[in-house]
Amino acid sequence: MGILSTPYATAQGGWLGLGILVMFAIVCCYTAILLRHCLDSDPYIRTYPDVGEASFGKWGRWIVSILLYLELYAVCIEFLILEGDNLAQLFPYATLRVGSLILQPQTLFIIMSAMLILPTVWLRDLSLLSYVSAGGVFASVLIVLAVGWIGLLDGVGFHHQGSLVHFSGLPVAVGLYSFCFCGHSVFPSIYGSMRDRKQFSHVSSMNLILVSVSFLFLPVHYCLNIVFVYNQLCVIFACK
Repeated sequence: MGILSTPYATAQGGWLGLGILVMFAIVCCYTAILLRHCLDSDPYIRTYPDVGEASFGKWGRWIVSILLYLELYAVCIEFLILEGDNLAQLFPYATLRVGSLILQPQTLFIIMSAMLILPTVWLRDLSLLSYVSAGGVFASVLIVLAVGWIGLLDGVGFHHQGSLVHFSGLPVAVGLYSFCFCGHSVFPSIYGSMRDRKQFSHVSSMNLILVSVSFLFLPVHYCLNIVFVYNQLCVIFACK
């Protein structure tokens, strides 16, 4: 989603809007390193709510928990809507009748996606999902190849144009750029699943730097997906 939405965010906010992307990357990189120190300071600190409680007491735990779960809930809803819409476009005639109830394609695929994703939330060790995420690497490669094929061979072309800044579109750009780094919310779980936790700062820094580089160059040429692949492989080999 970050790869495909960054060009649109750049068109909405202008070329200077890419500075927001860099800012998000720096903040996420710095806070990831701070998070590692927080998790190492006390063996009982394992999650963001634990960090909030250690810093500001029970109120801190409640506030951090509410904000964290609202973010995760919103991201899950967004992904389910995207799954339903995209699959409905691919299979527009897929319907299911349950008694007198007829499920339309969007609703049907949202329910099916939720049922497939639900078992993954029961896992306590995310290292098991690191191998499944390899499918996302290949999917991302195919997406960029498809976009490049259309741009180069189907007559669309790449036009180097655009405004320096669009103040009216900056709110949209900020939302899309921030979405590129929503994986920051699962860093404590990834840290707990790593075989060598001393490598967390190195892995997270390299990932954020390389992902940011890929997002910065994709609006221009759509051709640095290898950076995203390296990012995913780092996470896979860093986990058990």
